[in-house]
Amino acid sequence: MAFTGKATYSAGTTLPELAEDVADLVGIISPYETPLLDVLGDPLRAATSTHHEWLEDELLPNKDSIDDQSISSPSTETDFDVANGSRFRIGDQIQVEGSAELMLVTVVSSNTLTVVRGYGGTTAEDLVDGQVINILGNAALEGDDKPSARFTSRTRCGNYTQIFTAAVEVSGTDMAANQLGLSDEMDYQKAERLRELIRDLENTVVNGGQPASNPQGSGSVRRTMKGVVQSLSTNVFATGDSGFPSGTGLDETKVNYVLRKIWESSNGNVDTIVVGGFQKRKINSFLSASRSFGASDTTYRDMLSVYESDFGVCRIITTRWMPQDATLFLDSSRVNVLPLAGRSFHFKSLASGGDYECGELIGEYTLELKNEAAHGLIRGLSTS
Repeated sequence: MAFTGKATYSAGTTLPELAEDVADLVGIISPYETPLLDVLGDPLRAATSTHHEWLEDELLPNKDSIDDQSISSPSTETDFDVANGSRFRIGDQIQVEGSAELMLVTVVSSNTLTVVRGYGGTTAEDLVDGQVINILGNAALEGDDKPSARFTSRTRCGNYTQIFTAAVEVSGTDMAANQLGLSDEMDYQKAERLRELIRDLENTVVNGGQPASNPQGSGSVRRTMKGVVQSLSTNVFATGDSGFPSGTGLDETKVNYVLRKIWESSNGNVDTIVVGGFQKRKINSFLSASRSFGASDTTYRDMLSVYESDFGVCRIITTRWMPQDATLFLDSSRVNVLPLAGRSFHFKSLASGGDYECGELIGEYTLELKNEAAHGLIRGLSTS
């Protein structure tokens, strides 16, 4: 027999007689993850000035290049010009990159070297303008005086701090009323604005830049930090560059090319590769051709989170804020995101001018990117 009593649907679609059933959770759809900041972690110290500085140094170079378009006898020429004659000393054994011939430097006059060709029983080979020269080492005479002292000068590098702020304002009535999914509207607004600021901090760490003039800031110029992408200059590669692997798609050949170039020119240990979503899928495809599955497998796995090569083990970080046409190679031990002392993200209550409570979330941070030549970047990759 059909039920004839009172039912919930008897009141129609508006349900005026029933309490609303609303879950005690507020769903957030907007992206706010900060995977790069999570990997870098908290710094061991804070910045103590709005212009944070650090010292960098390097060893005396052991490479140069031939800078002589007038070589008349490439296989027998004993005098030729180089780009930087100060890098050479009498007694240096040198070798052109890609050649088996050894040469011994006997005279250094400004940027002109005089050498013994075919040194050590090797066979003389043609010299070409622009070739790279490796300085193997210097042979001193027994009992000779000390050589002239040579040294490098340390350089001061720096970055400016940037202030991140967000206001919070809640009416007295809103604070007094019962809220769905939360117990305190002010605390909820603080948490929301803090998520936004941390998201913006990671985006700025990756992509931020400084004003061309007055980077220290003024009453009309906002002080901004320079991000990783804008800080790199030495190992920046673009599709179509001479010597860079052909094609616009990210592949293993390009990744290994950049890792090798960084390894050749620095002692940096690249351990982090940062990409956006599209390039992450390209990295995942490195193994697709050789992946196999058993007849009983029910899970298809297509994700690469660590890339191990001859030049180091790299974790793959996917961040939404990375330019989609770029891939970033970092030595994370040389990268820090520092707060100005006492200025990490915090809430400052402000005087209310009416029937509301208000305040401001404030944080001041800078990027410390040491030895930019220890990192690398690829630009111009295809995104479709």
